[in-house]
Amino acid sequence: MMFTECYEDTCSAVALAVRRGEARLLQRLLRKGHSVDVKDNRGWSALHEAAAGGHAQCVRLLLTASDSCEDYVNSLTHNSETPLYFAAKNGHLRAARRLIRAGADLNKMSNDLSSPLFAAVDSGHKEIVELLVSEGAEVNGTHFISGWSCLHQAVYKGHTEIVKFLVSVCSLEAVDDYGITPLFVAAQYGHHQCLEILANAGANVNCQAKDMATPLLIAAQEGHLSCVEQLLAHKANPNLYCNEDQWQLPIHAAAQFRRIRIEEAESRILNFLLEFINWKTLPLKLLHILTQRRAKGTWTPQKYFESVPDLTHLCRLAVRTIVGSDALSKPSFVRQLPVPTLLQDYLQFNDISSNYTFMA
Repeated sequence: MMFTECYEDTCSAVALAVRRGEARLLQRLLRKGHSVDVKDNRGWSALHEAAAGGHAQCVRLLLTASDSCEDYVNSLTHNSETPLYFAAKNGHLRAARRLIRAGADLNKMSNDLSSPLFAAVDSGHKEIVELLVSEGAEVNGTHFISGWSCLHQAVYKGHTEIVKFLVSVCSLEAVDDYGITPLFVAAQYGHHQCLEILANAGANVNCQAKDMATPLLIAAQEGHLSCVEQLLAHKANPNLYCNEDQWQLPIHAAAQFRRIRIEEAESRILNFLLEFINWKTLPLKLLHILTQRRAKGTWTPQKYFESVPDLTHLCRLAVRTIVGSDALSKPSFVRQLPVPTLLQDYLQFNDISSNYTFMA
């Protein structure tokens, strides 16, 4: 017997009536004394059927007929799913409200570590998400084997409206087991709208996973040009080393994985990226592509890219490597350095940023 597929002969008459949403037939069965708590081979009761099907009237009748409403409303399937889990997963608002009023556990996890809120986020049901959060559901819990939060999942699925809502109640810097934040997920899967929402809400665009990868690196590696542009517009650091050996930069990843879309980026975007690195360290593959682009007129480099970077630029790259890009992105930190104001501005790459304007 399979415990994920339903066998008709294991279902009670009450459950079959509820599955079809036949409230009058359910009432007749209840008057005859039929039990509401008989479970099928999956461990589903009639209340699970009613919640999954969105039959709010049947939910009400079943809860009224149960001997212990609080226990019944939180009854579990063999996979530890509650009726509220199914109502949330399938987007049934009225049924969810009735279950919550009856004392449904908002945060009960299934065997695969999914909660009603996580299920609603995964399925894209914004009204259910808002209801569960307003009732006090845990918004920063970890789910699935990887330890994702609800915000991770909303970004992964590209549910922009849900992301807009969750950024005001969730931790923007929540990390999974690999040190990956929701913004990193947006960059990895090319969801530039979600990335923009997160960045505008204050998420760290220079966050690094446990392997030191940055959102800019992963976006370049995967060929998501729009995400690269968004990250640069929000002052992501193209010069942040992305591995322990301190050699790989986002532009190296673009070349290594032959992301032609990145390498054919708008001339202004490409030049901005090059400003933050030692352009004489570019890999040969990328230098070849840039030479071809220049010959075709699709890229016009800054004149000084042809020469060795001056000592002051190399020094600030070294300073950024030592203190970290996060520190140098904070004016409060830079202003405490015992150097003239002009040098403080120089360390923050203000001379470069002021020459490039991008839409945020």
